[in-house]
Amino acid sequence: MAGGDRATRRRILDQAAALFAERGFEKVTVREICRAARANVAAVNYHFGDKRSLYVAVVKMAIEIMRETNELSVEAGRGASPDDQLRAYVRVFLTRLMSTGRHSWIHKLMTHELESPSDAFDLVIREVIEPRHKYLATIIGSISGLPPDDPRVTLAGVSLQAQCLLFARPLPRKAPAAWRTVMDDVERIVAHVAEFSLAGMRALRSESDRIEARVRIPVKL
Repeated sequence: MAGGDRATRRRILDQAAALFAERGFEKVTVREICRAARANVAAVNYHFGDKRSLYVAVVKMAIEIMRETNELSVEAGRGASPDDQLRAYVRVFLTRLMSTGRHSWIHKLMTHELESPSDAFDLVIREVIEPRHKYLATIIGSISGLPPDDPRVTLAGVSLQAQCLLFARPLPRKAPAAWRTVMDDVERIVAHVAEFSLAGMRALRSESDRIEARVRIPVKL
């Protein structure tokens, strides 16, 4: 592919990512994308085939970056205790989610996918969400003393992810001022989500220990 073609393809991809993230797949037209990318309308068909294939290319681009986030989370906690592995995961994941940098479009795009999943979301599940869940389940299992496939471990992992996703969403315009003060402090949010979640996971261990103790108590006849 010639240099000019590569540059045009890249512009289309970048502009499509921004527009799809802002409004979702259905509300964006090929004409809008091409106008933003300073490209001929036929360029989408030439480089991607059609609008759906362009969207899949955008999702695949997002997947590569989300996989990088997974890898950074694992690397940040390598060799640490389970508690510190969880803290490292929350720090990397939340910091990236709350970033206003060049990758901030990904969170918006995934929000649309969660609300109205496309066929492309199967790729996200297989290549990002399932490996992420497997890693978290191992950590949460160690913290809670439960098997990684225990439903309570799954719920704890979903709860952790839900907190991160909620904190990453912009506040409503009429939110109380006190909320804005707290939400502007990323370090405070990271610490809160990590420690709040750790407390709940340790409570699962306590619950498990109490159940095990009751089972061991001999029954007097």
